[in-house]
Amino acid sequence: MKRARTAEPGPSKDEFRLEEFLPYQLSVTASRVSRLFAQQYSEGFGLTVPEWRVLAVVGRFEAISPSRVSEWTGMDKVKVSRAAATLVARNLLRQTQDPADGRARVLRMTRKGQRVFESVLPIARHLESELTDGLSRAEWTSFQRTLAKLHAHVERLTGVEDDAEPD
Repeated sequence: MKRARTAEPGPSKDEFRLEEFLPYQLSVTASRVSRLFAQQYSEGFGLTVPEWRVLAVVGRFEAISPSRVSEWTGMDKVKVSRAAATLVARNLLRQTQDPADGRARVLRMTRKGQRVFESVLPIARHLESELTDGLSRAEWTSFQRTLAKLHAHVERLTGVEDDAEPD
């Protein structure tokens, strides 16, 4: 277990501005972006953001366990389980027993799920493009590098590695 570093003297409580605090800025921005995507996924396809993330990961890997989906998306297992159950009920995913481990489950895309996935993907790419339109190519490249570096640093600080990728 890592020892916490002693905090260096920073701004006093009178000088602290939440809107300038990195965790707050990341959280608010991520929430706003998620709401933007959620609106599009919900209106067009009746999908929540967690459902879209599960669908996207299954679409990438074709057959994957819910535990691995959780690792890739950074979502807790309960959220993945609920999203997967909804997608199975809507016949977008199929859940079967893992032949290598009778206790484990594997998620696979159905034909209907593949059609939905292929329909949502251009919308996701378009929204991403709209978000990045406010940045030059150099700024976007720098932002991606900086975000990856911050992500890796957080993994080192927390001792948690994940393979999660963004939307």
